[in-house]
Amino acid sequence: MSAGNINTLLDLWAASLSPHGEGPPFKNSAALYATIDSTSLGAVKWESFELSYPERLRPARSDDVAPWMVAKYDVWFRDVRQIAKNILGNPEFQTKIEYGPLRTYTQDGERELRNVMSADWAWSQAVSQDFRSCRCSSLTGAAIQQDTISTYPNTLGTAFVPVILGSDKTTVSVATGHNEYYPLYASLGNLHNDARRAHGSGVVLAGFLAIPKTRKKYDDDSLFRKFRRQLFHTSLSRILNSLKAHMTTPEVVLCGDGYYRKIIYGLGPYIADYPEQALLTCIVQGWCPICTNRKSNLDGDGGVLRSRAHTEFLVAEFELGELWEDYGIVGDIVPFTNDFPRADIHELIAPDILHQLIKGTFKDHLVTWIELFLVARNGKAGAKDILTDIDRRIAVVPPFSGLRRFHEGRGFKQWTGDDSKALMKVFLPAIHGYLPSEAVRCVAAFLEFTYFVRREAHTPSSIDSMNHALQRFHRYREVFRTPGVRADGFSLPRQHSCLHYQDRIWAFGSPNGLCSSITESKHITAVKEPWRRSNRYEALGQMLLTNQRLDKLAASNADFRARDMLHDAVCADTGSPQGTIFPCTTETPRHPLGDQIGCATLPELLRRFLFYQLNQGSNVSPAELQLDQCPPLRNHSLRVFHSAEAVFRAPSDPSGEFGIRHELIRATNSWRKGPPRYDCVFVNRDSTRRGLLGMDVARVRLLFDLHKRREVYHCALVHWFSRANDAPDEDTGMWIVKPRFLRGGKPVLSVIHLDTIVRSAHLIGFSDRRKVEEGESEHTSLDVFDRFFVNHFVDHHAFDLLHV
Repeated sequence: MSAGNINTLLDLWAASLSPHGEGPPFKNSAALYATIDSTSLGAVKWESFELSYPERLRPARSDDVAPWMVAKYDVWFRDVRQIAKNILGNPEFQTKIEYGPLRTYTQDGERELRNVMSADWAWSQAVSQDFRSCRCSSLTGAAIQQDTISTYPNTLGTAFVPVILGSDKTTVSVATGHNEYYPLYASLGNLHNDARRAHGSGVVLAGFLAIPKTRKKYDDDSLFRKFRRQLFHTSLSRILNSLKAHMTTPEVVLCGDGYYRKIIYGLGPYIADYPEQALLTCIVQGWCPICTNRKSNLDGDGGVLRSRAHTEFLVAEFELGELWEDYGIVGDIVPFTNDFPRADIHELIAPDILHQLIKGTFKDHLVTWIELFLVARNGKAGAKDILTDIDRRIAVVPPFSGLRRFHEGRGFKQWTGDDSKALMKVFLPAIHGYLPSEAVRCVAAFLEFTYFVRREAHTPSSIDSMNHALQRFHRYREVFRTPGVRADGFSLPRQHSCLHYQDRIWAFGSPNGLCSSITESKHITAVKEPWRRSNRYEALGQMLLTNQRLDKLAASNADFRARDMLHDAVCADTGSPQGTIFPCTTETPRHPLGDQIGCATLPELLRRFLFYQLNQGSNVSPAELQLDQCPPLRNHSLRVFHSAEAVFRAPSDPSGEFGIRHELIRATNSWRKGPPRYDCVFVNRDSTRRGLLGMDVARVRLLFDLHKRREVYHCALVHWFSRANDAPDEDTGMWIVKPRFLRGGKPVLSVIHLDTIVRSAHLIGFSDRRKVEEGESEHTSLDVFDRFFVNHFVDHHAFDLLHV
């Protein structure tokens, strides 16, 4: 909120209190800011240092001195050690933090890999033992002895605190001069992944790195490129210097649960996209930051895992040119991790789901390859016609809670990570029928791999399934090894990174807690919004102050809540929603509500429903049940609602505390003052069977309460769908269903209890080679198609529910 708006709000507050002879707690915005600035909670002051190209290395002739050589580069930072202590002391995290490595297991006895502290890397750091380096099956190498904390004196019983870092350039405004900033973020590996993903105080802005710029003619100057790399590593080393002493000697820190603990720091995983990973590990672009496989054949055999010791050996033995060409090493740069104990940058590179999988392999590779493949096979005109229909298929996908709409298909230029995630959910059915089976299976296998990777917790079984999907992806992607698409093969760093996911999961737990989407989300609150609040003149100073005030407010809020000084506002109880009531006091073959919704058999369906509610153990099948066996329908009323809420646990999806998700199921004749919307649902039949073998799919036509005597039954009138087969489609991996009809075209309807509904189901029309007609839309899609894919990619809970 701007200072002017704060002043206006305080004036209104003062006017409301004036009749009572009282005033607001702050006179104006300046008084409010002064109060925030005076608090010590969450305070970590900003500091800076200045770096420049060494004068002794500049050319002797002044005409040869480039402008970048004489420029001064300011780096702003906050004490990362104090940031870590603030996070440890935050009472908000006392139930979402681990102070030492642990190993957890499922009820089936499988090892569970969830958070950083539950995986192997933290264990190797804090426990005295040999740690076998993580590696792919295609890589070989011997066990590497790690320096562990237990080798230092006075470390018995200390809590291990790994500091997670992340950095990435971001642009705040292209229109006003391409203003770039280079934020550095810090978090702790002790935090649970959901605390880091919650966009709160679990990830903190730690600094702004310098962005050296020069004239275009110096862009490819080897000296400038070397200086830019060394500036980055020198800056990180100086920013983290306050941690160094306490990486070997413990210090006592007050934690959020009120206990003091001895802690010892370490450098933890680093969150970065591929260009940043190359910069961090001092490798040449196009090579892998984790293994030494050659740039021209990244997925080949023969490489070994990179390590600090291996790199130092190569640098000592080979010339810089050989290191660059044969090993992909920038040999004249020293990584910042070499200045710290127990730190090897090659082991600390975190997997990056957003840029490696979602925006990289899926959007930049697969979607592009499919377009090129269609052009190569059908010509430009034929491919344009097919792609137009693919866009129409995407545009008519039925609405679903949380699903982003593509009203014009894929046809827009500025793709964000959220756009790519949304396209992944609906892309597979859209291409079905226009591509050979191998291409469809390639996309399906990669989507499965991505959804397995993004699980909240991994087990050996889930990792095996993930690897199986990756193997199928590698097998089926060969269909794109064709002129005009990928004739040169698939030696692509972002695709190659998939081979290392298994090992990084064993090292750091679930990758969804170490993804660059976390830092990109932080850009909004830490960089872009503070920049917009500034007056644009020397904006960085104003941005630093804004961030410091926000951190103080967040820390004060957590402290006040811990002291029970704040309570969430509670609305007055307005009772249950009224709905629309349809009373019926006598038994009748017709029902006013049935007439209104066009369901003449509603009284019969209600009687059949009541029979099973009153005879829970009955073995009579619906087909055998005679109407005269059912209870009469007297003295009842129906109360109609337009939505119902499904509540279930979905920790891998955006959800609330403890992974609880709330999802609305709608059945209304006018949604958002527009066309009707009748959602589909999964109905539980047999909880012991997987996928649609244990559930049915139905479309909700009516949501209502049945009041009979003193009983209230929460009901839904549904139109049933049947499975096309007893197994998913071989190409897409999706189940296919079709609506059920009686002779004469009447839908097969039933009244069911809401307790039997598992959650919403998302159906996408099965097009094959049928073109979407003009006039069809997302609102009519469920009425015009005769078969549907059951979309298990709509979210991660649906994927786990339906995958077999």
